[in-house]
Amino acid sequence: MTEIDLPLPPVVDAEAWAEARRVLLLQEKALTRMKDSVAAMRRRLPVVEVTTPYVFEGADGPVSLLDLFGDRPQLIVQHFMFAEDWEEGCDGCSMMADHIGPLSHLQARRTSFALVSRAPIDKLTAFRTRMGWKLPWVSSGGTTFNDDFGATQDGEERQAISVFIRRRDRIFHSWSTFARGEEPFMLVFDLLDLTPYGRQESWEHSPEGWPQEPTYSWMRLQDRYGAEADQCAHHAVTALHP
Repeated sequence: MTEIDLPLPPVVDAEAWAEARRVLLLQEKALTRMKDSVAAMRRRLPVVEVTTPYVFEGADGPVSLLDLFGDRPQLIVQHFMFAEDWEEGCDGCSMMADHIGPLSHLQARRTSFALVSRAPIDKLTAFRTRMGWKLPWVSSGGTTFNDDFGATQDGEERQAISVFIRRRDRIFHSWSTFARGEEPFMLVFDLLDLTPYGRQESWEHSPEGWPQEPTYSWMRLQDRYGAEADQCAHHAVTALHP
Protein backbone atom coordinates (compact mmCIF):
# COMPACT_ATOMS: atom_id res chain seq x y z
CA MET A 1 0.00 0.00 0.00
CA THR A 2 1.52 3.31 -1.11
CA GLU A 3 1.24 6.54 0.85
CA ILE A 4 -1.39 7.90 -1.53
CA ASP A 5 -3.52 4.76 -1.00
CA LEU A 6 -3.54 5.02 2.79
CA PRO A 7 -6.90 6.03 4.28
CA LEU A 8 -7.33 9.38 6.02
CA PRO A 9 -9.21 9.95 9.29
CA PRO A 10 -12.38 12.08 9.10
CA VAL A 11 -11.64 15.72 8.28
CA VAL A 12 -13.53 18.21 10.51
CA ASP A 13 -13.29 21.86 11.51
CA ALA A 14 -11.20 23.03 14.48
CA GLU A 15 -14.20 23.25 16.82
CA ALA A 16 -15.27 19.66 16.19
CA TRP A 17 -11.68 18.48 16.59
CA ALA A 18 -11.36 20.31 19.93
CA GLU A 19 -14.51 18.61 21.26
CA ALA A 20 -13.34 15.14 20.15
CA ARG A 21 -9.94 15.82 21.71
CA ARG A 22 -11.61 16.91 24.97
CA VAL A 23 -13.51 13.62 25.22
CA LEU A 24 -10.37 11.59 24.56
CA LEU A 25 -8.40 13.65 27.10
CA LEU A 26 -10.79 12.57 29.85
CA GLN A 27 -9.92 8.94 29.11
CA GLU A 28 -6.20 9.72 28.92
CA LYS A 29 -6.30 11.40 32.33
CA ALA A 30 -8.21 8.44 33.78
CA LEU A 31 -5.53 6.11 32.38
CA THR A 32 -2.78 8.21 33.98
CA ARG A 33 -4.52 8.06 37.36
CA MET A 34 -5.00 4.30 36.99
CA LYS A 35 -1.28 3.86 36.23
CA ASP A 36 -0.44 5.90 39.34
CA SER A 37 -2.76 3.70 41.40
CA VAL A 38 -1.22 0.48 40.07
CA ALA A 39 2.29 1.82 40.74
CA ALA A 40 1.26 2.57 44.33
CA MET A 41 0.05 -1.02 44.73
CA ARG A 42 3.31 -2.30 43.25
CA ARG A 43 5.28 -0.35 45.85
CA ARG A 44 3.33 -2.20 48.54
CA LEU A 45 3.92 -5.73 47.22
CA PRO A 46 5.55 -8.13 49.68
CA VAL A 47 8.94 -9.59 48.77
CA VAL A 48 10.48 -13.06 48.78
CA GLU A 49 14.04 -13.64 49.94
CA VAL A 50 16.41 -15.04 47.32
CA THR A 51 18.53 -17.70 48.99
CA THR A 52 20.22 -19.30 45.95
CA PRO A 53 23.78 -17.94 45.57
CA TYR A 54 23.61 -17.25 41.82
CA VAL A 55 26.96 -16.69 40.14
CA PHE A 56 26.96 -15.52 36.52
CA GLU A 57 29.71 -15.21 33.95
CA GLY A 58 30.67 -11.66 33.10
CA ALA A 59 33.10 -10.31 30.53
CA ASP A 60 35.77 -10.07 33.26
CA GLY A 61 34.91 -13.21 35.21
CA PRO A 62 32.34 -14.44 37.74
CA VAL A 63 29.63 -11.99 38.85
CA SER A 64 27.17 -12.68 41.65
CA LEU A 65 23.59 -11.44 41.77
CA LEU A 66 24.66 -9.20 44.63
CA ASP A 67 27.45 -7.76 42.46
CA LEU A 68 24.88 -6.60 39.90
CA PHE A 69 23.45 -4.17 42.49
CA GLY A 70 26.74 -2.32 42.81
CA ASP A 71 26.32 0.05 45.75
CA ARG A 72 22.58 0.56 45.12
CA PRO A 73 19.65 -1.05 46.95
CA GLN A 74 17.52 -1.83 43.87
CA LEU A 75 18.15 -3.87 40.73
CA ILE A 76 16.14 -4.30 37.53
CA VAL A 77 17.00 -7.38 35.46
CA GLN A 78 15.93 -7.75 31.86
CA HIS A 79 15.79 -11.47 31.10
CA PHE A 80 17.05 -11.05 27.56
CA MET A 81 16.02 -13.93 25.27
CA PHE A 82 19.30 -15.34 23.94
CA ALA A 83 19.59 -19.13 24.21
CA GLU A 84 22.87 -21.00 24.20
CA ASP A 85 22.57 -22.12 20.57
CA TRP A 86 21.36 -18.80 19.12
CA GLU A 87 23.72 -16.66 17.08
CA GLU A 88 21.96 -13.38 17.92
CA GLY A 89 19.47 -12.09 20.46
CA CYS A 90 15.70 -11.71 20.29
CA ASP A 91 14.59 -8.71 18.23
CA GLY A 92 11.91 -7.68 20.76
CA CYS A 93 14.35 -7.86 23.68
CA SER A 94 16.81 -5.91 21.55
CA MET A 95 14.22 -3.22 20.89
CA MET A 96 13.76 -2.84 24.64
CA ALA A 97 17.51 -2.61 25.20
CA ASP A 98 17.67 0.05 22.46
CA HIS A 99 15.37 2.19 24.61
CA ILE A 100 17.25 1.98 27.93
CA GLY A 101 19.82 4.71 27.28
CA PRO A 102 22.32 5.99 29.86
CA LEU A 103 21.93 4.25 33.21
CA SER A 104 22.79 7.42 35.11
CA HIS A 105 19.09 8.32 35.23
CA LEU A 106 18.20 5.06 37.00
CA GLN A 107 21.28 5.22 39.18
CA ALA A 108 20.24 8.68 40.38
CA ARG A 109 17.22 6.90 41.90
CA ARG A 110 19.32 4.23 43.66
CA THR A 111 18.60 1.62 40.99
CA SER A 112 20.91 -0.60 38.92
CA PHE A 113 20.07 -2.37 35.67
CA ALA A 114 21.49 -5.46 33.95
CA LEU A 115 20.75 -7.87 31.13
CA VAL A 116 20.87 -11.60 31.90
CA SER A 117 20.81 -14.32 29.22
CA ARG A 118 21.62 -18.01 28.93
CA ALA A 119 23.98 -17.64 25.95
CA PRO A 120 27.75 -17.80 26.54
CA ILE A 121 29.35 -14.52 27.53
CA ASP A 122 31.42 -14.26 24.35
CA LYS A 123 28.23 -14.27 22.24
CA LEU A 124 26.63 -11.68 24.51
CA THR A 125 29.66 -9.40 24.40
CA ALA A 126 29.91 -9.60 20.61
CA PHE A 127 26.20 -8.88 20.15
CA ARG A 128 26.34 -5.96 22.59
CA THR A 129 29.19 -4.45 20.58
CA ARG A 130 27.25 -4.94 17.35
CA MET A 131 24.19 -3.19 18.81
CA GLY A 132 26.24 -0.36 20.32
CA TRP A 133 24.97 -0.85 23.88
CA LYS A 134 26.90 -0.15 27.07
CA LEU A 135 24.55 -2.08 29.37
CA PRO A 136 25.90 -4.61 31.91
CA TRP A 137 25.28 -8.12 30.54
CA VAL A 138 26.03 -11.47 32.15
CA SER A 139 25.48 -15.09 31.21
CA SER A 140 23.27 -17.23 33.44
CA GLY A 141 24.25 -20.40 31.57
CA GLY A 142 24.84 -23.25 34.00
CA THR A 143 22.56 -21.72 36.65
CA THR A 144 18.84 -22.09 37.39
CA PHE A 145 18.30 -18.32 37.43
CA ASN A 146 16.17 -18.15 34.27
CA ASP A 147 14.03 -21.12 35.30
CA ASP A 148 13.62 -19.89 38.87
CA PHE A 149 12.22 -16.54 37.74
CA GLY A 150 10.10 -17.80 34.85
CA ALA A 151 12.30 -16.52 32.03
CA THR A 152 12.79 -20.06 30.72
CA GLN A 153 9.98 -22.60 30.73
CA ASP A 154 10.43 -26.14 29.41
CA GLY A 155 13.62 -24.99 27.71
CA GLU A 156 11.90 -22.12 25.87
CA GLU A 157 12.91 -18.49 26.28
CA ARG A 158 10.40 -15.91 27.57
CA GLN A 159 10.51 -12.14 27.62
CA ALA A 160 10.64 -11.11 31.26
CA ILE A 161 11.75 -8.46 33.72
CA SER A 162 12.48 -9.06 37.39
CA VAL A 163 13.07 -6.51 40.14
CA PHE A 164 15.09 -7.07 43.30
CA ILE A 165 15.85 -5.12 46.45
CA ARG A 166 18.59 -5.76 48.99
CA ARG A 167 19.40 -5.05 52.58
CA ARG A 168 23.14 -5.40 52.97
CA ASP A 169 23.87 -8.92 51.65
CA ARG A 170 20.28 -10.17 51.73
CA ILE A 171 18.45 -10.09 48.38
CA PHE A 172 14.68 -10.07 47.88
CA HIS A 173 12.57 -10.54 44.75
CA SER A 174 9.87 -7.86 44.56
CA TRP A 175 8.25 -8.02 41.10
CA SER A 176 8.31 -9.73 37.70
CA THR A 177 6.43 -9.30 34.46
CA PHE A 178 6.26 -11.19 31.18
CA ALA A 179 5.24 -10.74 27.55
CA ARG A 180 3.17 -7.54 27.13
CA GLY A 181 4.18 -6.44 30.61
CA GLU A 182 7.43 -5.26 29.00
CA GLU A 183 5.71 -2.91 26.56
CA PRO A 184 5.89 0.20 28.80
CA PHE A 185 9.68 0.00 28.46
CA MET A 186 9.52 0.16 24.65
CA LEU A 187 8.86 3.81 23.85
CA VAL A 188 8.31 3.09 20.16
CA PHE A 189 4.96 1.45 20.98
CA ASP A 190 3.74 4.45 22.98
CA LEU A 191 4.85 6.79 20.20
CA LEU A 192 3.07 4.74 17.54
CA ASP A 193 -0.06 4.66 19.73
CA LEU A 194 -0.18 8.47 19.37
CA THR A 195 -0.48 8.28 15.58
CA PRO A 196 -3.63 7.77 13.48
CA TYR A 197 -2.44 4.39 12.17
CA GLY A 198 -1.18 3.14 15.55
CA ARG A 199 1.13 0.12 15.56
CA GLN A 200 -0.43 -1.16 12.33
CA GLU A 201 -0.80 -4.68 13.74
CA SER A 202 -3.69 -7.07 13.15
CA TRP A 203 -4.80 -7.29 16.80
CA GLU A 204 -5.60 -3.56 17.00
CA HIS A 205 -9.19 -2.32 16.83
CA SER A 206 -8.70 0.17 14.01
CA PRO A 207 -11.04 1.64 11.39
CA GLU A 208 -11.68 -0.45 8.31
CA GLY A 209 -8.96 -0.11 5.70
CA TRP A 210 -6.22 0.91 8.15
CA PRO A 211 -2.82 -0.67 7.35
CA GLN A 212 -2.26 -3.77 9.49
CA GLU A 213 0.23 -6.64 9.53
CA PRO A 214 0.60 -9.76 11.71
CA THR A 215 1.66 -8.92 15.25
CA TYR A 216 5.40 -8.16 15.57
CA SER A 217 6.04 -9.28 11.98
CA TRP A 218 7.59 -5.89 11.21
CA MET A 219 10.01 -5.96 14.14
CA ARG A 220 13.74 -6.24 13.34
CA LEU A 221 17.09 -5.79 14.99
CA GLN A 222 18.12 -2.16 14.61
CA ASP A 223 20.56 -3.04 11.79
CA ARG A 224 18.15 -5.37 9.98
CA TYR A 225 15.37 -3.09 8.78
CA GLY A 226 14.96 -3.58 5.05
CA ALA A 227 15.92 -7.26 5.31
CA GLU A 228 13.52 -10.04 4.40
CA ALA A 229 11.32 -11.37 7.21
CA ASP A 230 12.89 -14.82 7.14
CA GLN A 231 16.28 -13.30 7.92
CA CYS A 232 15.10 -12.28 11.39
CA ALA A 233 16.23 -14.96 13.77
CA HIS A 234 14.05 -14.69 16.86
CA HIS A 235 10.82 -12.74 17.17
CA ALA A 236 9.31 -12.11 20.58
CA VAL A 237 6.78 -14.87 20.02
CA THR A 238 5.94 -15.19 23.71
CA ALA A 239 4.40 -11.73 23.84
CA LEU A 240 1.42 -12.30 21.56
CA HIS A 241 -1.62 -10.03 21.62
CA PRO A 242 -4.14 -9.26 22.87
